[in-house]
Amino acid sequence: MSPRHEVVQVPPHPRLRPGVQIYRGFRIHAGHPRERLELPVGFVTLLLGFDQRITIGSVGTDLAADPVGAGSQTFTSLLAGMRTSSVIGVHSGSVHGIEVVMRPWAAYAMFGVPMHELTESLVDPSDVAGGAVRRLVDRLAEIPDWPTRFTELDRSLLHRVENGPTPAPRVLRAWDLLVGSAGATPISGLSRELGWSERQLERMFREQLGLAPKAAARVLRLQHALRLLVADRPLAEIASRAGFYDQSHLNREIRAATGMTPGAFLNRIRQAPTATARVDGTVTTLVLQA
Repeated sequence: MSPRHEVVQVPPHPRLRPGVQIYRGFRIHAGHPRERLELPVGFVTLLLGFDQRITIGSVGTDLAADPVGAGSQTFTSLLAGMRTSSVIGVHSGSVHGIEVVMRPWAAYAMFGVPMHELTESLVDPSDVAGGAVRRLVDRLAEIPDWPTRFTELDRSLLHRVENGPTPAPRVLRAWDLLVGSAGATPISGLSRELGWSERQLERMFREQLGLAPKAAARVLRLQHALRLLVADRPLAEIASRAGFYDQSHLNREIRAATGMTPGAFLNRIRQAPTATARVDGTVTTLVLQA
C-alpha cells in the first residue's frame, strides 16, 4: 500500500471500551474526487480532519457537480449524531485524519450535551467542545506516526470521559437489550424491564442516546437486515428475521434509508468489497466513487 494511501484501524484504550469502538486513521490520495455513502448506524462518529475539507449532502444530491448546493455542509472535522437515513460525503481525493466510532451513550459522556441536539445532524465538534478539539487536531496533525497519535487521542478522550456526565445505568441496560435483539425488543417491554414509563424511557433515550426508542430500534433492524443481505440471505428470510412485516416493507425501509433497492445496494458491495468500512460486521460506509 502506498504511504500516501493508508488506513490504520486499532481499538481504543481499554478504559474507553466498549463505548468507543474503534479508531480509524486514514491518509487517502486518490487523485480524483471520492464519494461515499454514510449509512444510518447505531453509532456516533467523530471525524478529526487534518487538512482537506469534506462536503456532506443528502442522498440524491450531485455534490461533485454542485458542492455548495441543496443544503450541503462542508467540514474539516465533524461530529455526526445518530440518524435514520444515509448521507453522501465527497472529498477532493486527498484527505488525512482520524475517525472515532462510538456508542451514542459514550458520546454523551464525552461531550456532555443532550444527544438529541446532534440527532439527524452534523456539526463542527468545536461548536460542542470549544477550542479543545481544535488544539487536539493540531497536536495530532503534528505527530509523525499513527501509534503516537492514537496514544495522544487516548489521553485526550479519557480526560473528557472521566470528567463528563455518567450515562444512567438503566439507559445502558436498555441500549444493550435493544442492540442484543437487533431492534426487535418491544418498547413496552423495555419500559417494564427498566421500571420506567414509556415517556420516561423516551426522554432518557433522547437525552443520552439521541434518537427516541422506536427510531433507534428502526435503525438497528435496518442494520440487521443489511448484514443478512450482505450474507446473501433471501429477501423473504431477511424480512422475517429482521422484524419487517413482509418483503415489500423491507424494500421500502432499505430504499428510504439508503436511496437504493436491496439489489442495488448488494451490487455496490459486490463491485467494491474492499471499499467499505465495517464495525461489528455492520457496513457503515460504502464508497460510491473510489
